[in-house]
Amino acid sequence: MVIDLAKENGACGDSSVLGTKFKLSAPFAALANGATAHAFELDSMCQPSVGAHPGAGLVVPGLAVSQMKRNTGRELITAFVAGCEVMYRIGHAAHHSSERMGFHAPGLLGVFGGAITSGLLMKLDSTQLMHALGIAGSLTAGVLEFSKSGGMVKRLHLGRAAEGAVTAALLANKGFTGPTQVIEGRFGFLNVYCRDAEIPLLTAGLGETWRTLTTTLKCYACHSTAHVPVTAALAIKAQGINPIDIEEITVAGSEKMVSHHNITEPMEMSTAQYSAPFSVALAFYRDPRDPAVFNDSALNDPAIRALACKIKLIVRALGPGDTTLASRVSVLMKDGREISEDCQYYPGMPQQPLSERELAKKFQALTVAIPSARTAQLFERCMDLESVEDVSALEVC
Repeated sequence: MVIDLAKENGACGDSSVLGTKFKLSAPFAALANGATAHAFELDSMCQPSVGAHPGAGLVVPGLAVSQMKRNTGRELITAFVAGCEVMYRIGHAAHHSSERMGFHAPGLLGVFGGAITSGLLMKLDSTQLMHALGIAGSLTAGVLEFSKSGGMVKRLHLGRAAEGAVTAALLANKGFTGPTQVIEGRFGFLNVYCRDAEIPLLTAGLGETWRTLTTTLKCYACHSTAHVPVTAALAIKAQGINPIDIEEITVAGSEKMVSHHNITEPMEMSTAQYSAPFSVALAFYRDPRDPAVFNDSALNDPAIRALACKIKLIVRALGPGDTTLASRVSVLMKDGREISEDCQYYPGMPQQPLSERELAKKFQALTVAIPSARTAQLFERCMDLESVEDVSALEVC
């Protein structure tokens, strides 16, 4: 639907709409690609989480602009890193408080980071980049009500963030101005969308501590708060238990998992992917490493739904050295046995990065509609992005 909207209303241009043969103006291509990049809960994020999604938030506007401006792959990577450092630090200074207030953080942070990525690719100077951030502050959006009453809008938040990022940079390039203290000012982002922000964190370790290195790649098509519990569930499942013999499951994890993701009876797949109980239940019956299993068949599977209703979420007190996603999954069997698994990480986190082989396997799973030889060629080109002389010549369809 979003792609159709972009095609029907966007001007023709140089920026690819991924998965199609269409090329549109950069803002509309970013809108379509941002929505699809976030559509299936598989876009990248950072750890510790601050609500930033570098893939959908930065790669999407960066690709659109670099195709328009014919940037090199090295320029795109450099702009991505700069955007990631800005985006992460804003989220870090906010202490993730915007989501406790009901805002969807990626729809807020993505515009700022994406504006920096887009602006650098347009070769804006520091004053223009400042104004691009100022403009971006008026283009942030997204509320979390979808987690309670459904709807498709979660996907739209990253699409609008990518579109807004490109728009902000384009306007700044034309001389349009924004407030110069859009982040820290009295009515700036950290004081309007956040609570108890810590402004010094914006520049703490800048140029020394690289937040880009905390980028995390998902391996399951569900929300990140469920990834460690799902990993623990798979470890328990590997012991040979039959899920039909489970009496109940207790998942001890993050406060956010309990407050935002305790959805035991989702009515649509997007809500199911946002649900920690459903994702854990699915892991006991299917292989969550295959994104294709997150479908209506699983959503309507009586066994999965029944098990999801047997799952209780509780907040786990973090111990020394624990990550914020540290979880314990405890399974009580009908015969009285209890099986527990403590887990700190999931594959794709900085502490457990995916190998190139694992990356290739994930890429193949996501491009299954493309002939395998073509998939391998695309993967090699992406892995060698820094040697690409003209991103507009990179075939991405």
